[in-house]
Amino acid sequence: MAGTTQGPRSAVIVGGNRIPFARANGPYAQVSNQDMLIAALDGLVARFGLAAESVGEVVAGAVLKHSRDFNLTRESVLGSRLSSNTPCFDVQQACGTGLEAAILVANKIALGQIESGVAGGVDSASDAPIAVSEGLRHTLLASGRARTPLDRLKVWGGLRPRDLVPATPRTVEPRTGMSMGEHQAVTTSRWQISRESQDELAAASHHNLAAAYERGFFDDLLTPYLGVVRDQNLRPDTSVDKLARLATVFGKGQDATMTAGNSTPLTDGASVVLLASPGWAAERGLPALARFVDAETAAVDYVEGDEGLLMAPAYAVPRLLARNGLSLQDFDFYEIHEAFASTVLVTLAAWQSEKFCHDRLGLDAPLGSIDRARLNVNGSSLAAGHPFAATGGRLVASLAKQLSQRGSGRGLISVCAAGGQGVVAILEAI
Repeated sequence: MAGTTQGPRSAVIVGGNRIPFARANGPYAQVSNQDMLIAALDGLVARFGLAAESVGEVVAGAVLKHSRDFNLTRESVLGSRLSSNTPCFDVQQACGTGLEAAILVANKIALGQIESGVAGGVDSASDAPIAVSEGLRHTLLASGRARTPLDRLKVWGGLRPRDLVPATPRTVEPRTGMSMGEHQAVTTSRWQISRESQDELAAASHHNLAAAYERGFFDDLLTPYLGVVRDQNLRPDTSVDKLARLATVFGKGQDATMTAGNSTPLTDGASVVLLASPGWAAERGLPALARFVDAETAAVDYVEGDEGLLMAPAYAVPRLLARNGLSLQDFDFYEIHEAFASTVLVTLAAWQSEKFCHDRLGLDAPLGSIDRARLNVNGSSLAAGHPFAATGGRLVASLAKQLSQRGSGRGLISVCAAGGQGVVAILEAI
């Protein structure tokens, strides 16, 4: 096996591809997760000349997943222009799925187990799985076990009208029954994040994404799909004044500050990233945009404890910094996933809080502030949208290209996820 006689090496990001993200129940309403992931893969294959080629492994996943998609990544590769000999597997870590997939591929490359790999994610809020009720499910299973027609008739005789009502898809935490927005509203109020600061961050996300499109930043990161050429949620002409007119959708009374404008919409889309060993990329004349340095995950107790649902990255980043001998200020770019504007603002406030850093993180001093001009410089989820598993791939590909264009420096990626989890990573220019 390659690499067995040497220490870990670095994986590099060769490049990425995604389809434009679309609002739920819009242009992608009639396509599946598999359709979108194939489109993203084929765009990557075309960009880097991988038709009929086999990479070491493809790792991807979806959060909203039909039972028919139990082998989603493998089926998508079989439907793509990659070689059918390419091994694959699915992974799921809620909103952190895409970044976790990149971590898995990067680690295998670093260990010499593979020379190249594709990481990605896809989600369709339009084509969400609809489950039957528990009553109907148990009836169907019991009917299958019945030995005689009479036994089967008895089973179906126990079915009640209410059992015929399907279970409506809901994006809530199973252990609390609260949506992500409802959870974040509590955290936003606790940290006293103002409505104006949230709207300012949301407006900046749209303006930065629009500017990135105008200068052609996404020309080699995106493949048009079904007539869509730009992220559908993008509003280049939005402003703080326009956002201030929107009604609140999460929170209660005077504490309600979260609106549809400073929260991410339900979105459809897919993204993939090609990673490789430096040698594999060089042999094929492919670029090495950035080095995948390190990563960390964390989880918080949002059920029995008193921590916010989306606060795990605030814990993961300090551990990642300590292991790499870095401070929070040692980065040229910060990609912090905008699940909600207040999620980003709370995380930044926590790192500046002496009490939080001492009591929760066990640090002698706060991590401090960051240069906001380096934050989400090409826009982020508030403007682009957030197909849950696809966001990580978008962040990795965009940050790697930004670092490559700069020619030096490092970047930090931070993604919060449902279930009180967080995934963070460091990339470095080559």
